[in-house]
Amino acid sequence: MDTFLQATIMSFREGLEGFLIVTILLKFLDKTNNTHLKQQVWYGVYAGILTSIILGLLLMGISSYIGGLKTTAKLWESVGGLIAVMLVTTFVIWMIQHGSKIKEHIENEAAGSLTKNGVMLLTLFMIAREGTEIAIFSFAGKYSAIPVTLGLAISIVLVLLINYSLVRVNLKTIFVITLAYLVIQAGYLFGYSIHEGLSAAKSLGWLQADNPIFTKAFNLSKTMLNHKNGVLGLPLNVILGWYSKPEWIQLILQYSYTFLLFSYWFKRKI
Repeated sequence: MDTFLQATIMSFREGLEGFLIVTILLKFLDKTNNTHLKQQVWYGVYAGILTSIILGLLLMGISSYIGGLKTTAKLWESVGGLIAVMLVTTFVIWMIQHGSKIKEHIENEAAGSLTKNGVMLLTLFMIAREGTEIAIFSFAGKYSAIPVTLGLAISIVLVLLINYSLVRVNLKTIFVITLAYLVIQAGYLFGYSIHEGLSAAKSLGWLQADNPIFTKAFNLSKTMLNHKNGVLGLPLNVILGWYSKPEWIQLILQYSYTFLLFSYWFKRKI
């Protein structure tokens, strides 16, 4: 149940980002009397989704191949987590740099490439980037298709409601909330990859179990703060990247990374 909720929220978040960008582009084409290019936007959406599916199948194949090898799986999860950190951090930095005028930024990019191929490639790139993140998160967390599909469906419904003004939500506010969430998740993924890497190193005999590096900062796994199934721990894990039994090195690096990203965001705003 915990992974179902995490997968649903993850795909909802990424889907919301991607589909909102599509909505902004479509509205821009309406305003600039370029409605003949709307078809190219949808071509870009379809191509972006197909690209994401192909990548997802590739990652699923790799997952099936190493799934029976616990230690190898931990190594892959560590590497996969670091790759996810890089992708999320890249998007976070992009959002920090352009977030205050994200609608204008997207529109300006479209304005500079108002050709059939340009609009399609722009949309393909935006959708494929979000889809790639979904694929990597899905593989790293072993999420199934059902919750991922559910999250995407919810995001589509919400975007449609926003588009037709049935739900009046400030787009800037949505992206600010999304940015804050991504910053927190980037830190959590960094800490998670470190934790899995240490676990794999112990299994391989590279590090002894009594090595000080495995010293826990605290252990609340037997309480309601358990990050996997605790009444409080699960939502804290999904929302804030909470981990109930981190090593000191995991705790320090995770929250240091989170602090650095928030600091960069704050400095760019002032």
